[in-house]
Amino acid sequence: MTRGIAAVAAVFTAIAALAIGVTATAATAATAAVAAVANVAGVANVAGVGAAERAVADSSVAAATVSRVTAGYAHTCAIPTDATLWCWGSNSSGQLGDGTTTNRNTPVRIGDATTWAALDAGSSYTCAVRTDGTLWCWGRNSSGQLGDGTTTVRHAPVRVGDATTWAGVSAGNGHTCAVRTDGSLWCWGTNRNGQLGVGSSIFGATSPVRVDTATTWASVTTGFAHTCATRTDGTLWCWGDSSSGQLGLGILSYRTTPAQVGTATTWSGVAAGYASTCGVRTEGSLWCWGENGYGQLGVTGAHRTAPVQVAGTTWARVDAAEDSACAARTDGSLWCWGNNTAGQLGDGTTTHRYAPTRVGTATTWTGGFAVSYHSCGVRTDGALWCWGNNTAGQLGDGTTAGRSTPAQVTLPG
Repeated sequence: MTRGIAAVAAVFTAIAALAIGVTATAATAATAAVAAVANVAGVANVAGVGAAERAVADSSVAAATVSRVTAGYAHTCAIPTDATLWCWGSNSSGQLGDGTTTNRNTPVRIGDATTWAALDAGSSYTCAVRTDGTLWCWGRNSSGQLGDGTTTVRHAPVRVGDATTWAGVSAGNGHTCAVRTDGSLWCWGTNRNGQLGVGSSIFGATSPVRVDTATTWASVTTGFAHTCATRTDGTLWCWGDSSSGQLGLGILSYRTTPAQVGTATTWSGVAAGYASTCGVRTEGSLWCWGENGYGQLGVTGAHRTAPVQVAGTTWARVDAAEDSACAARTDGSLWCWGNNTAGQLGDGTTTHRYAPTRVGTATTWTGGFAVSYHSCGVRTDGALWCWGNNTAGQLGDGTTAGRSTPAQVTLPG
C-alpha cells in the first residue's frame, strides 16, 4: 500500500496484488509505489471493529463474487469483490470473528466494514488487512499469535498495534508473520523452534517483532513451526524447525534466523505446509521439500532436505497446509496432491497422491485458492467452490457432510 493523495489509486492496486490466498505477497507494483511515496501520511481511517462489529447474514440477495479465500484447520473466510468479510465453519475459539463461539455451516458476515483487502487463516485464528493498512486478528491466542500484546482469546477482530502500513499477513499454528509496505518483515507468537526469525533469546512475543533489518521482503508464509519468505531480488529464505527438512537448507535441525535456500534468484512464491514447503519460480517450475509421508512434495520417496522439482513447467501459484498442497497452472487448471483423507484433493477419492492430480476439468481456476483438511478455490467468474472435510460446516453449504469434489458456495451479495 502507498499513502498520499497522488498515490491513492496505487494503494488499492497494490493491495489487490498483495493479497492472494494463504501467503502474503508484495508485488512489484506495490514495491514501486512504496518507493515513490514511502512514509507519507495514511488515507482516511475506517471505523474500528470491536463492539460495533456484528454478524450480518442476508441470504435474500444475489450471490456475491469472491476475490479472496483462506482455509484454516476447520474454518473458512472469504472477501467478496465488495470488500466485505465472511466466515464459516468451526468457531470454538472465536476464529470466525462474529462475536460468538457458535459454529456456522453457512457464511456469516463479520461486521459492517467494506474495506477488507487481504486475509489468512491460521489453525484456529484469522488475520486480515484493510485498505487503510491496518491489521486485525481474532480467535485463539494462547501463544500471542494475534499480536495484540495479550494471550486473550478474541471473538471479534482486534487491531494489531497502530501501524497503517501492513501489506499482507500469514497465519500459522502458533505464530504469525506479516510484511509492511516499506519491505520490512515482522513476526509474533511462539518462538519455540526459532520460527520468528529473531534468534533464540525470546521464547515468544505477543506483539510484532522485526525480523532483521532488511527492507526487501516481498512475501511470507508460516507453517506449523517454520517460516519462509521471498525477497524482491527473487531469493528465498527460511527459518525455524527443519526436523523434516522443511527449510530446504539440507539440514534436519533448525535455524533461528533467516537462511537463504540455495542460490536461485527466480522465486516468485512460496507456501509452507505443516512440515513441508513448496515454491514456484518465474519460469513456471515448481519445487517442494520437507516431510513426504503423504506425498505432499508431489514426488515419491522419503523426506527431502533440499528442493526437488515437481513435474511440469507451467505452474503459476502454489498453496500448502497440513500435509496437502494444490497449485494452479497457467492454463487455468487446478492440481492437488498429498494427504487426501477427507477428500481435500478434490479428485473424487480419498486416495493419497504422490503426484499432482487434476481437480475436475475446469480451466477457469484463478490464483485465489486455499488448502487445508478442506480446500476452496475461486474461478474467473468470481464463484467460490469448496470440498473436503466438513465436520464443522467449513464447506459453507449448510450441512456437515464432507465431499471429495468441488461444490459451489453461495455468499450473499
